[in-house]
Amino acid sequence: MKHRHRVLALLALLSVITYLDRVCISVAGPRIQGEFGLGPEQWGMVTGAFAIAYALFEIPSGYLADRFGARTMLVRIVLWWSAFTTLTGFVSRLWALVVVRFLFGAGEAGAYPTAATVVFRWFPPVERGRTFGTILLSSQFGGAIAPLLIVPIQVQFGWRVSFYLFGLVGVAWSAAWWRWYRNSPRERSGVTAAELTEIGVAPATAANAFPWRAVGSNTSVWALMGATFGYLYSYYFFLFWLPTYMIRERGFTENQTKLSALPFVLGIAANLLGGVARDAAVRRWGQKWGPRSVGALGLGTASACALAALSCTSGFWALAWLALCYGGITFQQPTVFSTCVDIGRQYSGAVAGCMNTAGAVGGLTSSLAFGYLVQRYQGYDGVLLSMTVMLAVGAGLWVMIDATEPLVHE
Repeated sequence: MKHRHRVLALLALLSVITYLDRVCISVAGPRIQGEFGLGPEQWGMVTGAFAIAYALFEIPSGYLADRFGARTMLVRIVLWWSAFTTLTGFVSRLWALVVVRFLFGAGEAGAYPTAATVVFRWFPPVERGRTFGTILLSSQFGGAIAPLLIVPIQVQFGWRVSFYLFGLVGVAWSAAWWRWYRNSPRERSGVTAAELTEIGVAPATAANAFPWRAVGSNTSVWALMGATFGYLYSYYFFLFWLPTYMIRERGFTENQTKLSALPFVLGIAANLLGGVARDAAVRRWGQKWGPRSVGALGLGTASACALAALSCTSGFWALAWLALCYGGITFQQPTVFSTCVDIGRQYSGAVAGCMNTAGAVGGLTSSLAFGYLVQRYQGYDGVLLSMTVMLAVGAGLWVMIDATEPLVHE
C-alpha cells in the first residue's frame, strides 16, 4: 500500500468518528427533549450553538493547519471535541447543554479544512475527487451506523452512556495519527521516490498573514460559499432533525428511527460516485465546466427531491425522497472540497475554512429557522419548502464557480 493511501485510511476513519459524534445528539434528540422538556425552538438553540461555534472557528483552524501543519492541529481538534462529546452525557440543564455543544462545535470546526491541507500536500490533483469522495463517504458510513449503534445503547443504558463511549474513540485515533502522520510526504520515512514523483513538487508553505484580500476578490470563492450555505442549510436537517421529524410528523416509532440511517447509506454511494464523477468530468470538460456540472446536478436533484418529500402523504415514501435529497447533496460534496484545494492551493485549509464557515452559518440559520417554522406552522411543511428553495439557489450558484481561478496573493 502506498503511504498516501495510509494517510487516506486515517482521514477516512477520522471522518467516521466525526459523524458518529455529531449524529449521536440527533439520535438522542427525542429522549433529551423529553427529559429536559424542550420545545422545537429550544432544540433549535442546542443545534444552533454547535453551528455558531463551527462558523467562528472554521477559518482560523484551517489557516493554522496551512501554517503549522495538520499533525498537531488534528490531534488538538480531535482531543478537544472528544472531551466535549463525553461532557454532553453529564449535562442536566438546557443552558449547560447549549454551552457544551458550542464548545464541541469549536473543536470539530477545523477537521475538514485541515483534511483539505492534508490532501493538498499528499495527493496529486488527478486524485483529489476520489480522495475527497472516500473521506466524505466515510462520514456517511459513520452517520449510517450511528443509529444502529446508538439506539440499542440508549434503549438499554440511557442516552448519556452513548456519549461517554463515543468520546473515548477519538482519543485512540489521536494517538495513531500523532505516531504515524507527517506534515509532508518527504518527512515520512519509507515513502519511495516513485511515490514522491506521483505526488508532485513540494508545495509552498502558507505565509504568516491570512490572504483576506485574495479571498475577498475571488468571485468563485464567494459563489462556493453561497452554494455551501444553501446545501448545509438543508444538510443540518438530516444531522439534527430527521429522527424527531420521523416520530412527530410521520408517526414512526423510536425503534423505526433506525431507518434514519437510510440517507447516510445512500450518501456513501453518492459521495463515492460524486468523487469519481468530478474527476471524470474534469477530464472530459475541463477544470472549469467539469466541477460546475457535477455541483449543479447534485443540488438541482436534491431540490427536486425535497419538494417531492413535501408533497408525499406516505411516511416511508417521504423518507425515501429525503434520502434521495441527501444523496444529491452528498454527490456534489467531493467537488466542493476539491474546488477549495484547486482554488486555494497552499491556502487550501483557509479556503475550505471560508467555505465551511458559510456552511455553518447556513446550518445556524436552519437550526433557528426550523424551530420557528415548526412552531409557527405546527408541522414541517415550511421546513421542507425552505430546503427546496435553498438547494435550488445553491445549484444556480455553481454556474458562477471557476476552479481555474486560484487565489492571487502577494
